[in-house]
Amino acid sequence: MSEMTFEQMLDASFKTIHNGEVVEGTVIDVKPNEIILNIGYKSDGILTKYEYTNEPNVDLTQAVKLGDTMEVKVLKVNDGDGQVLLTYKRIAAEKGSKKLEEAFESQEILKSKVTQVLEGGICVVVDEVRVFIPASLVSDTFEKDLNKYLDQEIEFVIREYNPKKRRFIGDRKAILVSRKSEAQEKLLATIKEGDVVEGTVKNVTDFGVFVDLGGLDGLLHISEMSWGRVENPKKNYKTGDKLKVLVKEISEKKIALSLKFNDTNPWVGAEKKYAVGSVVTGKVMRMADFGAFVELEPGIDALLHVSQISKDHIKKPADVLKIGDEITAKVVDFNLDENKISISIKALTAPEEEKEAKEESDADVVSVDIEKAIKEETKED
Repeated sequence: MSEMTFEQMLDASFKTIHNGEVVEGTVIDVKPNEIILNIGYKSDGILTKYEYTNEPNVDLTQAVKLGDTMEVKVLKVNDGDGQVLLTYKRIAAEKGSKKLEEAFESQEILKSKVTQVLEGGICVVVDEVRVFIPASLVSDTFEKDLNKYLDQEIEFVIREYNPKKRRFIGDRKAILVSRKSEAQEKLLATIKEGDVVEGTVKNVTDFGVFVDLGGLDGLLHISEMSWGRVENPKKNYKTGDKLKVLVKEISEKKIALSLKFNDTNPWVGAEKKYAVGSVVTGKVMRMADFGAFVELEPGIDALLHVSQISKDHIKKPADVLKIGDEITAKVVDFNLDENKISISIKALTAPEEEKEAKEESDADVVSVDIEKAIKEETKED
């Protein structure tokens, strides 16, 4: 029996491997585009970036470190240069495909990072298996720009699983719709008219603000933003603002909100402040042919009828007044039930004019002593 050479004994000390075999390796060197693994064979294994992952921008020095162990599959025992070519992503893909199958059957919620944004949707990777989520299934609302999802971790379910065609479709919208429905039911079960709740401004329009209450959006109409007048909501509110609002009305899933809290109602106590006969000062805010509306304070307007502007005949208020004018007038009528106040400038001048007229009238009258006149007539007789 011939003796084994040193080289033969050395070869015998290493295990035998075959193409397609799964082996365990230890990282002994790593470069940005290549990993060297000790797989217990006479040659070290080479794992390229392409066979490690499908992610194009990965830096292998950041993905693994010396001493890490991993399962890899042998692609070629000898690549022609005596090196063993390995793959990691193909094993991961097999495991990923199995994971997606189980998730599809159970509708388990998966979580993964968005690796790619395409014209028609976004892509995530689950254990080296690419899952496509169409734009229509990314959100429960229209998304104009999907780039905001890039590199973000999102949740989704598998809507379609077809390994033969390598077709794996994800659905994020279904999760959002389900959670929103649950949140709506919870919200409607806990709030009632008259409650004060906190919300976040979601959208601002010319006619009002939509406030996210946590499940449903409530509408804060422009007429309910203040006891006073709000010209443009966009000047007062912006998306993301936090608001404490009053739940004014709930009709099915429609919620009307208000910022007109009772403790700030300017009409409380107004019957004393603006009692008939009071002299008030205000600013002309609006005008019509029949009169001008004068703001006495935010939330309280008074009507200055055209007939009460002056003792002289005035065709319309705009002939003598303009928006922004400050005027002083007397309260001539107050109706708390209808929140109406009527004022008059003419009423301020009328008493003085009446006094002056009376004095002029008295000056024209000749004073006569009747008794003296009678006596003088008797003497003459």
